[in-house]
Amino acid sequence: MWRTTAGARTMVVPSAFLSVRSLGEGYRSGRFTPVDVCAQAMRRLDAWEPRLNAFIDPMRDEVMRQAREATDQLARGEDRGPLHGIPVAIKDIIDIAGVATSYATKSVPPRLATRDADCVRRLRQAGAILFGKTNLLEFAYGIAHPAFGQTNNPCDPSRTAGGSSGGSAAAVAAGIVPLALGTDTGGSVRAPAAYCRIVGLKPSFGLLSLDGVYPLSPSLDHLGVLARNAEDAALALAVLARSPLAATAPARPRLGIVRNQWNHPAVTTEIRAAIAGAVARLREAGVEIVEIDLAAPEAMAAALLDILLPEAARIHAETFRQAEVGYAPGTAAQIRAGMSLPALRYLVAKEEQARWTAELDGIFTHGDALIAPTVPFVAPDMDPALSAEGDDEILSLTHANLTGAPSISLPCRSDGTLPVGLQFTGRPGADGALLALMRQLEPLL
Repeated sequence: MWRTTAGARTMVVPSAFLSVRSLGEGYRSGRFTPVDVCAQAMRRLDAWEPRLNAFIDPMRDEVMRQAREATDQLARGEDRGPLHGIPVAIKDIIDIAGVATSYATKSVPPRLATRDADCVRRLRQAGAILFGKTNLLEFAYGIAHPAFGQTNNPCDPSRTAGGSSGGSAAAVAAGIVPLALGTDTGGSVRAPAAYCRIVGLKPSFGLLSLDGVYPLSPSLDHLGVLARNAEDAALALAVLARSPLAATAPARPRLGIVRNQWNHPAVTTEIRAAIAGAVARLREAGVEIVEIDLAAPEAMAAALLDILLPEAARIHAETFRQAEVGYAPGTAAQIRAGMSLPALRYLVAKEEQARWTAELDGIFTHGDALIAPTVPFVAPDMDPALSAEGDDEILSLTHANLTGAPSISLPCRSDGTLPVGLQFTGRPGADGALLALMRQLEPLL
């Protein structure tokens, strides 16, 4: 933090990268206020945009109004908890009452939301500051619409921040906000987190309400959190969840490294070396690590797409019939692929999803979490396109979406210049235990 004098008042300007806990401590000690933090965030926004292209609508006036309100409330002793006065960016398929939702498409005009999504309502109740609507791939479906463009990576703006929640990831990684909401259907929170050197959490399927969040694939959709560390992600999840999450980490964790994802030929030498280093540090700290196999990652990726494509096509069928020309060509191609996918393939994929979910539950009788590369390569220049044959980017991501297990990407040390993510997947429904374990292991990575 640094200090500046304005008239007779000495103002402490907080660092752009403070944790949620540190921000809260600064508010309650009087060192700075939510107005100070949001003013700093606006300066960061101005410094990065439009280079990042992270925000569709930063909601500037509304952000500062909320900041003044939170500052006044805290000054009066009205304390709503750890997210009070904390800026949180919102992916622009999530409704905020009185704000237009664009879905990053030209197939429909922006729609003024008449009520908050459930997650937004919970953030408001906790005193959080809703800090703008972030850019995304069109309808969160794997293609950047040319009218909105790709979100670029704060670690290297010549590369993508990832999709589909890239705007939310970039906003956190650039020091604009400490928290952001995204959605994750096939890795859309965890992949951007890995590319941008931040934390990306996909909770258990059904733990967080998707009311007010535009759907993509109801069998696979999850709300997710982008954060600077595992503790911040846990604080956000505690506000958003509809059930208690209290848990403790095991005294001697046992992790299963997913051998057929770790050894997959798509995993680059750089990723393999970084994760080998992290695994070695975990072992040195007394973490037991065993090798396990899940179903072939190509089979899981193909099954995920055989579910996602037709479910997305069903959701978009009427809009696509009326306004096909408004979709990006790549998104339109994916919708057509979903419309033509044989029903038998969808049914087989749903059967495999049920079987793999049952098998995963058995695996957790022998360990606390599974580990694998989040993505097999560092951030590319452009977002990889989905394909009906599978996609290397999602090879390590799909098991968590198919089974509904909680999964989190944490940054790990690397000799390269670009970030590497290590993914941990826990037992379905055991989100609190997974996050407690992450807080214990995060310093070792």
